[in-house]
Amino acid sequence: MNKKYLLTLALPLLLLLAFAPKLKKVTVAKNVTLSIPQNFDVMPDDGIAREYPAARKPLGVYTSPDGNVDISVNQRPSTFPAEDINILLPFYKASIQRMFTEVQFLRQEKQTINGRDFLVYEFVSTMRDERRSRNMAPVRKYTLIQYTFQKDQMLIFSFNAPVQLQKEWQQTAQAVMASASVK
Repeated sequence: MNKKYLLTLALPLLLLLAFAPKLKKVTVAKNVTLSIPQNFDVMPDDGIAREYPAARKPLGVYTSPDGNVDISVNQRPSTFPAEDINILLPFYKASIQRMFTEVQFLRQEKQTINGRDFLVYEFVSTMRDERRSRNMAPVRKYTLIQYTFQKDQMLIFSFNAPVQLQKEWQQTAQAVMASASVK
């Protein structure tokens, strides 16, 4: 009886591990590396402009073959010194909440990754179209995002997938983010 119970618990986990994508290490920028799924490619500039519209182009954006899952690394000037990371956890949580109609946090914590402190937020977000002229379905996404500070810069690592793909990609997202290295 006990062996059957253990097998029932272990089999789904083993299947997930067996089909998890293999990762390859990429250099995103000088002194910044990340391991991404082997079949991911650099997103073309037109895709970056469409998916990540901003005045400052991301350091790197990688996407799955079907274009549904993205990994991005951004850099922005920061007025916060790295020593203030502990007090910033609620500040960035509030910032995330303002970006979406609804946010369900799965995890929010300070975590040391490869010797560097990161603010880590894992969540499912909902963005509703609030314009009355259209009746579009809400967009729901699974996101794992982490922030770290280096000198006067903030580095932002983000893994995004449609919420329907969360179960399939969550473990890979965690492995990708655990590989983030900033020298």
